[in-house]
Amino acid sequence: MQPVRKINVGLIGFGMAGQVFHAPTITTVDGLRLHKVTTRRPDQQEVLAARYPDATGVTAAAEIVHADDIDLIVIATSNDVHYTLAKAALLAGKDVVVEKPFTNTSAEADELIALAQRHNRLLSVYHNARWNSDYLTIKKIIAGGRLGKLVSFEARYDRFRNALKKNAWREMNLPGSGILYDLGAHLIDQSLQLFGAPQAINADLRMQRPGAQAVDDFELILHYPQLKVTLKSSMLVKEPSPRYALYGLQGAFVKYGIDPQEAALKAGASPLEDPEWGKEPESIWGKLNVLEDGADHIAYVESERGDYPAFYRNVCDAVHGRSALAVTAAAARNVIRIIELAEQSWREKRTVVLDNEKLLDC
Repeated sequence: MQPVRKINVGLIGFGMAGQVFHAPTITTVDGLRLHKVTTRRPDQQEVLAARYPDATGVTAAAEIVHADDIDLIVIATSNDVHYTLAKAALLAGKDVVVEKPFTNTSAEADELIALAQRHNRLLSVYHNARWNSDYLTIKKIIAGGRLGKLVSFEARYDRFRNALKKNAWREMNLPGSGILYDLGAHLIDQSLQLFGAPQAINADLRMQRPGAQAVDDFELILHYPQLKVTLKSSMLVKEPSPRYALYGLQGAFVKYGIDPQEAALKAGASPLEDPEWGKEPESIWGKLNVLEDGADHIAYVESERGDYPAFYRNVCDAVHGRSALAVTAAAARNVIRIIELAEQSWREKRTVVLDNEKLLDC
């Protein structure tokens, strides 16, 4: 039996997303080869040469898009060019992974989905937070049923940075900027995976820091039958609240702390070299408090292990036809549509009902 040829990957964008999230996880997968990377700045070229000496640095995205020796293109650029680069890559006959958020509008997402279908190409979006240790844990808690019927689900994704970051495009008045598109995309994707499409949305969007040009605080309420989902994020949370709080008819599960993978990647750690990769410390395990057989049962639940490399293992398998795509472009498009409806809710100061709104099947 002939060995399966490795998939040559072209990475467009070698800033924080490319260096921290994509390159280190792409290179954990046996079937993928990090082949070409855009490195415009000398510091990026130095990092590439030191960490990935077998990869070739190029200065223009076109050198990857139109390269005959590239099979899969990963777009890890600023949000404003996701659509144009993904479209060019699909038209060039490449499979494509786009950093989240997928696009700046659902209309752009719809166009890319149709284009991928027309050219029979794979199209996915890097919603890596589906493999966060904390999210995998609350999925397990919900599936276990010990909380009884869930009536309230609260999720937060906070940071503390009380001054604007200089020259940071995420904090400029640009399409797709602000934490609703950044951190909110993760929370919305997780909620849609857990509960499906909501019936209605309320949103409160703020720019709270001096000089802010993009949303740096939000609260979304997603309405479901007998379930309230509250998603929050702020850049001004110095003392953390629970990351997740789940309340059901039989009890609660409250979880502080955050998945350790991002911090480990930023520190230069590799999933290949750390046997404890994705494992949370016991100090941030979640607390389960339930009423069973007339008595309170309280326990701290060991967190599931996070696994960012699972995203690219799945992409590799999907390219070879060995499994279905875990993160579909349709699912990522639905996240963008929810963001648009949240913006409409805040702009019009009303609850937006999804009666005539159809999210795509995933």
